[in-house]
Amino acid sequence: MILGNPIARGNTAKIYLSDNKIVKVFNDFLPDTESENEANKQKYAYSCGLPVPKVLEVTKINGKQAIIMEYVKGETLADLMLKDNEQAEYYMNISVDMQLEIHSIIPDAIEPMYDKLYRQIESVTKLDKRQKSYLLNRLESFTYENRLCHGDFHLFNLIMTDNQVVVIDWVDSSAGDIRADIYRTYLLYSQFSSELADMYLRLYCEKSGLLRSEVFQWAPIIAGARLSESVSSENSERLMEIINHYFPL
Repeated sequence: MILGNPIARGNTAKIYLSDNKIVKVFNDFLPDTESENEANKQKYAYSCGLPVPKVLEVTKINGKQAIIMEYVKGETLADLMLKDNEQAEYYMNISVDMQLEIHSIIPDAIEPMYDKLYRQIESVTKLDKRQKSYLLNRLESFTYENRLCHGDFHLFNLIMTDNQVVVIDWVDSSAGDIRADIYRTYLLYSQFSSELADMYLRLYCEKSGLLRSEVFQWAPIIAGARLSESVSSENSERLMEIINHYFPL
């Protein structure tokens, strides 16, 4: 398969458009199960009736793991918003409605959020034993009804097509507490714009009846798990400040 130049690059993969299909080619440093794991999560979301690109094949291309999926033509809500900032709340409203739809699903065949967060926090070298113990005990203390959570929900992962919004990038999805998923989205926005983050949270709380304080209960746990990701755009000191704000000295 001749791929040409990638149309996008992420932390874990390069994205190509070939023969009117999207080809996601994973970086070498990832576990051998990465493509299968992500494809299964995306297939599950698709099976729930959500607007998600159909997975066509999990394969290897030039020795690298790859997923071939349906091509969804359109622009991300983020790109549309950047073209017209005055429409920011309009696009954010669309995104929140979609997240509410995802959160309405009670999942039965996807990784538990608890397991994912526990594994991430355990792996962070920047946290000492006391901090890890505090975060894991706090994680243990929460009770909630499992719902489908995207895990990386933001305007760049929503594509506006002719007749609907399509949700991409399901690798971080899990069955867990919607409040954790909401705080994760808030945290992602807040690294770039506190105004956008606050708008998002206000809209979600207005539409769902949740309180901001309920969402923020998850702040130190989600910040701690985020430390495991080694994302170049993220400031680890900012995440440590969030954790230390809650951590009893």
